[in-house]
Amino acid sequence: MTHHPIFKRLLLLCLAAAPLLAQADARSPWPDSAKDKEQYEPVKMPPGFQIVVTEQEGPVFADARGHTLYTWPVRQLRNGPVGERKGAPSCDATKYTENAGLMSPYPAGFELPELATRPSCIDVWPIVVADKDAKPVGKWTVVQRKDGISQWAYDGYALYTSVLDDQPGEVNGAHSQASGEVGVRKPAEAPSMVPPQFKVDANLVGRMLLTSDNYSVYASKQDQPDRSNCKGACLEAWKPIEAPAYAKPRGEFGIIERSPGIRQWTFRKQPLYTHVGEPFKKMYGSDEPGWYNVYAQYTPKPPADFTVQESPTGLVLADKASKTVYIYNCADDALDQLACDHPASPQVYRFTVCGGGDPKRCLERFPYVPVSKGVKSDNLLWTAMWIDPMTGKEAKPNAPGALYVWAYRKRPVYTHYRDRGPGDMTADQWGEFYGYRNGYKAFWLRSDFGRGA
Repeated sequence: MTHHPIFKRLLLLCLAAAPLLAQADARSPWPDSAKDKEQYEPVKMPPGFQIVVTEQEGPVFADARGHTLYTWPVRQLRNGPVGERKGAPSCDATKYTENAGLMSPYPAGFELPELATRPSCIDVWPIVVADKDAKPVGKWTVVQRKDGISQWAYDGYALYTSVLDDQPGEVNGAHSQASGEVGVRKPAEAPSMVPPQFKVDANLVGRMLLTSDNYSVYASKQDQPDRSNCKGACLEAWKPIEAPAYAKPRGEFGIIERSPGIRQWTFRKQPLYTHVGEPFKKMYGSDEPGWYNVYAQYTPKPPADFTVQESPTGLVLADKASKTVYIYNCADDALDQLACDHPASPQVYRFTVCGGGDPKRCLERFPYVPVSKGVKSDNLLWTAMWIDPMTGKEAKPNAPGALYVWAYRKRPVYTHYRDRGPGDMTADQWGEFYGYRNGYKAFWLRSDFGRGA
């Protein structure tokens, strides 16, 4: 019988009542202790800027307050491009009243919701203003806006902050999941200190190490610091990541000599490998006893109200009753592409998708994840907030009818009424464009078939 990792994962789909699904936190991706932070390359910056190592995006550029900087790179939507090209900022004080028709099947011309309170692009994304005497430094340049303001840019893209960020290290302006159609603003990431053979990929567990051609990087618990014990039959399934003769150690990346003339990369003194026959960007190798994916840093563990559950297609975050947790995604179809997934934004999109416009029906179908008494968060990613479920907006503490709920990046998280047992995920991709544009996605910690972030 074959032992290829793909078939091992497919086998899960055939288990109608796998007992593993009922084991809470049976395979938590977070180690018991993980305090290491991703290292970054020292780069020249103009006065007033800095690099902050954030909890999910790792090193990002920030202003003097420590507030994350963002860019809005142009991208192609269904019916046209949106965003900014290098050297040409377009986020301005215009208050749009109609949708732009960029997302089929909806034509342009429909009135946008809550026009009386709709902000402009720069109300939500304040400009990073450059002084008149500001001078370029490395990839940092100054671009001239149509409104006459000088604006800082990095690698050609104009820089902004987010009104959702209050503390140093917050990246609430970015969307909760890294992939899909919603991610229209991006944090300005500082260069990670990795050799050219590697890259770092952000997911909801942390900053995972990949090879430059997108294959997962692994380490073995059988190895010792700066010593590989993978030999003989082990090498049939695991391929050491060789360092070229010209390569030099860099940051936490080192090089050992496996045999005369054969050099292998290490990270934090652990020898590095890829899994033979594994498709790119998959994590099947971590199913093998003693092997694990390598992370430059982990996101903080969720609060004690959450568990980790096996589903037939990967790992999902769940509440304390083992029900899958969902994140709501939303971006409107105006030219400024404002997000609508935060309680301060219009709730009509979410109410339409989850309950046909009826808040009560939404609350029944997608209940909020409540905060248990005495449970607190020790990080910036997870916060507790008061919500009025009939408006979807933030409420004053202990207001009549208000709920005290968990939020990820200041967006509430939910469960779904159709999910009956651990690992059920009947609402994943619920909504428009598979839940990316206006809808719900499961809080994927590992997706073996590409359904998560």
